[in-house]
Amino acid sequence: MLKLLLCLFAGVFIGAILLELREQHLNLTYQANELHNQIQASQAQLWNQQLSIAVVTAPNAIAETMKDQDLKLTNPTATTLKRAWIEDPDAAAQ
Repeated sequence: MLKLLLCLFAGVFIGAILLELREQHLNLTYQANELHNQIQASQAQLWNQQLSIAVVTAPNAIAETMKDQDLKLTNPTATTLKRAWIEDPDAAAQ
């Protein structure tokens, strides 16, 4: 009788431990899913920011912005750069 009672208590104890472990597993799975959803939301926000940056820094957008600025820019030619390097070695170091 004592052995049967001991086995019954051990079975109840093991059952309670298994229920607690299952509850912890469900809780950890829920937390992992929440973190995964937060990561996906952050990733979507980063993708939107990258898209905004790409739109603003596209060559046609930069050209349009430069037209509106009225800057007096000149294109350096390869010959002037070469001459400056040959004539003044210190200019190339700058």
